[in-house]
Amino acid sequence: MHSAFPAVHLPLLALFQAEPGYFITLLTLAGLAIGSFLNVVIHRLPKMMEQEWRDQCAWLAGASADAARLHYNLAHPPSSCPACGHGIRWFENIPVLSWLALRGRCSGCRAPISPRYPLVEILTGALFGYAAWRWGASFQTVAACCLLACLVALACIDLDTMLLPDSMTLPLAWAGLLVNLFGIFTPLEDAVIGGVAGYLSLWLVFHLFRLLTGKEDMGFGDFKLLSALGAWLGWQMLLPIVLIASFAGALIGLMLIAMTRHGREKPIPFGPWLALGGVVSLFWGGPLLRLWLGG
Repeated sequence: MHSAFPAVHLPLLALFQAEPGYFITLLTLAGLAIGSFLNVVIHRLPKMMEQEWRDQCAWLAGASADAARLHYNLAHPPSSCPACGHGIRWFENIPVLSWLALRGRCSGCRAPISPRYPLVEILTGALFGYAAWRWGASFQTVAACCLLACLVALACIDLDTMLLPDSMTLPLAWAGLLVNLFGIFTPLEDAVIGGVAGYLSLWLVFHLFRLLTGKEDMGFGDFKLLSALGAWLGWQMLLPIVLIASFAGALIGLMLIAMTRHGREKPIPFGPWLALGGVVSLFWGGPLLRLWLGG
């Protein structure tokens, strides 16, 4: 379903429709900027979770929380180099360009800056730009960009920490249902079934695997992420998402075992591959389903 913006924005909408390149460029630049913010989320949200867990443990033990930790959030303290504490100035925080200008090193101590920072920015910008090209100036594009930004952040957090925060997966699931109140990606009934089936399918696999082997092969965050994707894209997309995620995860796992010292018993995060399956299904789910069904 292709939903236009409200009538109050019609002059701008007409410009974007007449010159779609403007809208694609605007969304790509917005994606680069949002990718810069996602780097903050990826780095800080797990630390905020750890802080909350420590404070809860302190409360249960009858001790007071460390007040110095209570001010750490996505906005405070300002970004700084983890090696020397050099404060990041605004012109050192321009997406991609600042990393290139600094040659991937801190201007204060010359410590290396991970190339993942510009890669996250480029990936987010590319996804936003493609969404703008795919759906034009529409609510569908805006909703898709929100989903894509969350998937990029969740994938990177899971790669780093083997965690998929409830503070992202649960609101993402509810947002999918709200978006599909208007049938943006799928009818509401398909979204509700997708949310329920997405959670229960992996939940059943998890418990069957544990019953048969005595081991746990995935976390509950994976269930919630697949539930969220089902709420956004409908129950019909669950099978393509899981197949893509399983194939990609198995392929990467085999490569890690063959090319590195990654042990066979060491777990591999499943969230990034669910996110990949979600992105592929968002953009190309219809053709994939027709190919799968032979139609």
